[in-house]
Amino acid sequence: MAPDLQWFKEARYGLFIQYGLYALLERGEWVMNREHIPIADYKKLADVFTADKLDFDVLLRRAKQDWGMRYAVMTCKHHDGFCLYDSQLTDFTSTKTRCGRDLVREFVDACRQHGLRIALYHTLNDWIHTPNAVDALERPRECYQPFIDYVHGQVREILTRYGKIDVLWYDGWWPFDGQGWQAEKLNAMARQLQPGIMVNGRCGIPGDFETPEGHVGMARAGRPWEVYMNLNESGGYHKGDHNWKSPKDVAEILRQCAAGQGNLMLNLAPRGDGSIPEPWERCVDKVGAWLRQNGEAIFTHERFVCSLRTADGARSDMTHHGRFTASDHAFYWHIRNWPGNPLRLTGVECRVTAVAELATGRQFSFRQEGNRLTVAGVPEEMDTDMPVVLRFQTQGPPRIYNCGGYNIPKVEHCRYDPVPSELLDIP
Repeated sequence: MAPDLQWFKEARYGLFIQYGLYALLERGEWVMNREHIPIADYKKLADVFTADKLDFDVLLRRAKQDWGMRYAVMTCKHHDGFCLYDSQLTDFTSTKTRCGRDLVREFVDACRQHGLRIALYHTLNDWIHTPNAVDALERPRECYQPFIDYVHGQVREILTRYGKIDVLWYDGWWPFDGQGWQAEKLNAMARQLQPGIMVNGRCGIPGDFETPEGHVGMARAGRPWEVYMNLNESGGYHKGDHNWKSPKDVAEILRQCAAGQGNLMLNLAPRGDGSIPEPWERCVDKVGAWLRQNGEAIFTHERFVCSLRTADGARSDMTHHGRFTASDHAFYWHIRNWPGNPLRLTGVECRVTAVAELATGRQFSFRQEGNRLTVAGVPEEMDTDMPVVLRFQTQGPPRIYNCGGYNIPKVEHCRYDPVPSELLDIP
């Protein structure tokens, strides 16, 4: 059965919950690796891990109703080997230690309760299990197949215990390639157990969608993708990391994803007790309020990016005021720097029929002269603490093109694209 891609292509915004024992140390999810904490010492964290303030029902209700998210990912196991579910292949689990809870089951049940699509993260690596990936690499005859069987067995567990799962989110593919992880066999098992499931490509072979991390890296047209993004600079909870993105930053990342037909998977790193850091919650609350008024400009399906080298590249979003998203018969100007009255937009190669502020519905008069559009009667000042979104309805598909010069040549010409020069491609 082919993977069910359509919902994912329309999702745009999701929640990634990155949680485990490492949160108790408050120095990020790689703390065991980066500080070479002895395994025996690290395992003692399970004796004080309770997750007593992690309430999935409240969290996922808010994700759907207040924050505008449409799917969620849960870390079933990170590279430290601690399972947040009732694995029968190891005792190093949340159910067999002080926590006593199957956190993955609670997550899945809450997703279903609140209408969110379900994705499960499971790393292939394991720093604690014996044998581990390095053992398998160094002593393949005795360690390789037992380790691979362990990895495949755990993936089988999470795909057979919780009902329908929409996405399997691999990670931790070092030190093997796809052949080393027996990835084709692993994916075949996943698709047999969960018909229609999507898998990413972090098992060493191409998956059903692409997962750039920490930056918006769009896939080729038609290829599903999502960007994993931390709200600060840490994946797991880090008490000293106060480098929070602003709500306006998140709105712009959402715009970039929507313009490229991709999704933003925004990471949440709960504290060790499972509570949500207040700066994270304040930010997504504000983004959620903005989405309730302007979501039409984000939950779109038209690719509208500055990619002027392509054959159909009569599109651009080069303006210092803000950039664009689009649907079939409209484009949306996400104005981050309000220029005052009147507003002028050039390079408009489609007929505009109406202009309105999306949040309020307020209509504005306009005049279109060739490819120059003037919008009159707008306020001289506007609060751009969050982007102000204007909707431009069009007779046909939206088209904008401004080249690098003052005039656009009427003959074939080298298109301007503010990325590294094409000359770099010449051997």
